[in-house]
Amino acid sequence: MSLGFALFAGAAPRPEVPNPQFARPGWVSLNGPWEFEFDDSGAGLKEDWASAARKFSKTINVPFCFESKLSGIGDTSFHPVVWYRRQFTVPKEWMGKNIVLQFGAVDYQARVWVNGRFAGEHEGGNTPFRFDITPHLKTGANTITLRVWDPPTDRSIPRGKQYWEPKSRGIFYTRTSGIWQSVWLEATGASRLEFVRIHAELDGRVTFDGRIADPAEGLSFHYRVKSGGQVVATGFAPARGKYAAAGTWIREPRLWSLEQPNLYDVEFELRRGETVVDRVDSYFGIRKVAVEKGRVTLNGRPVYLKLVLDQGYWPESLLTPPSDEAIQYDLKMTKEMGFNGARKHQKVEDPRYLYWADKMGLIVSGEMANAYLFDEQYAARFTREWMECLERDINHPSILIWAPINESWGVPRLTDARQQAHLRSLYHLTKTFDPTRLVIDNEGWEHLETTDLFAVHDYAPTYEALWNRWRVFVEKKQLPPHGREYLIPGYEYNGSPLYLSEFGGIAYIPPGTQAAENAWGYSGVEKTPEAVISRLSGQYNAIQAVPFAGICYTQLTDVEQEMNGLLTYDRKPKFDSAKLKEINDRLK
Repeated sequence: MSLGFALFAGAAPRPEVPNPQFARPGWVSLNGPWEFEFDDSGAGLKEDWASAARKFSKTINVPFCFESKLSGIGDTSFHPVVWYRRQFTVPKEWMGKNIVLQFGAVDYQARVWVNGRFAGEHEGGNTPFRFDITPHLKTGANTITLRVWDPPTDRSIPRGKQYWEPKSRGIFYTRTSGIWQSVWLEATGASRLEFVRIHAELDGRVTFDGRIADPAEGLSFHYRVKSGGQVVATGFAPARGKYAAAGTWIREPRLWSLEQPNLYDVEFELRRGETVVDRVDSYFGIRKVAVEKGRVTLNGRPVYLKLVLDQGYWPESLLTPPSDEAIQYDLKMTKEMGFNGARKHQKVEDPRYLYWADKMGLIVSGEMANAYLFDEQYAARFTREWMECLERDINHPSILIWAPINESWGVPRLTDARQQAHLRSLYHLTKTFDPTRLVIDNEGWEHLETTDLFAVHDYAPTYEALWNRWRVFVEKKQLPPHGREYLIPGYEYNGSPLYLSEFGGIAYIPPGTQAAENAWGYSGVEKTPEAVISRLSGQYNAIQAVPFAGICYTQLTDVEQEMNGLLTYDRKPKFDSAKLKEINDRLK
């Protein structure tokens, strides 16, 4: 039986490890009530609110943004500057350890003080950051103060689907400002692991490339790999300054696949002699994605991409998942309807979503939240944040595709040489950092010569419209005319697999559903579930006649005024999942 969203409403602060791929045994969640204040006049810095002398007038439930209901505030009006404050006490058993303050994501620019002393700042609303706050701590109660600046109308910062006008409209939704992913403390040694890149080959060869913060002399880097609780490989290598690298070979490797998403647990340790300085728990999967003979392959076997567009919004919490159960529910429903993956659209998703995709065997297309205006500052901001995104998520086996840019957002004039250079550079930077995955240069249209999948968007509403448009490709290998050209002028189709990465968008509003006044769908609104299924079946008939290597249906859920979901916004199924699965099962 499918359960609706009511199961997850009113979620308490989440106790789950915020990032299961990089988890320390010693950690304490700081989710829950924080003091909070709007700073619409910009007085906070001048009046030294960081000193904690001024009491804030509101309470907010972290990690939910102030625009959301679950935050306890639910104010969707413009507030460019906000402040947070929280007290904490360091656990006694952490005595002698270094204490690291971790933020999953804060939108957009954050400045942090501990006990009135500046600890650091970070710019970028989608990626994690951390500060070693040990020098700022005192015995007993300590105070964290956070100032966040998030200009709601600035279209040059990466904002994804967050609208720059007061009310949601069209394809754009309510903004997310401030803390929107977990906050926590970790206990480490004076030297600590900052990042480990795990690279696994199908023959069982695995390499671990680590980076060390505050390295010291005499450190060694150790690993212990487990499968089903049994140790299958151990080893170590001396650290060399801030870098550490080691490798192993796993006999008879168990591959990660959609049918059998096998994972290996791995423990990393930094040691000085026999003393463990730092420990991190992680995991990885062994799999290979490639393009062979015009098909996407996983572990050498063709796989048809059957993805669903997933905006990752919830009615009471916006971009923040309300609970771990809510994440699992979305993934279960995705699979139940016959899809084998999700295109996370204009959102760098919560690490726990990716954890469950890894565990459950679901393909993920990873995407960056885009900006809408191009200038030099945008290019620098976007590139830096995209690289931080790649570093955070590079070890997830479920991610098979990277797509930094969607529909020329941020590069709206691609006849301009600078914008072309930026688009091309993102492709090559992504390939430099991660040559193991497929990269789409521009999701949907206006491709260069650099794309591993030729992603096209087409909301033709019926079988006839879709087939009449694409029959020219079937018969003459020519790309059809479209509202936006599929190629930038001067470039030719590079022969990469054709991927219909947005289509459908058929809206249906079930009886009793409270729809917004500006409710809409890409392909119009049908009056019955049967009419939607009939039209969708026709679209799939056209798709089967075209050599697409994959599809992505718009979309998993309704979002605010956008009513073209397979589920309602509160996660109630609109259609018979078995019928949807039967349609999806045609694609092979």
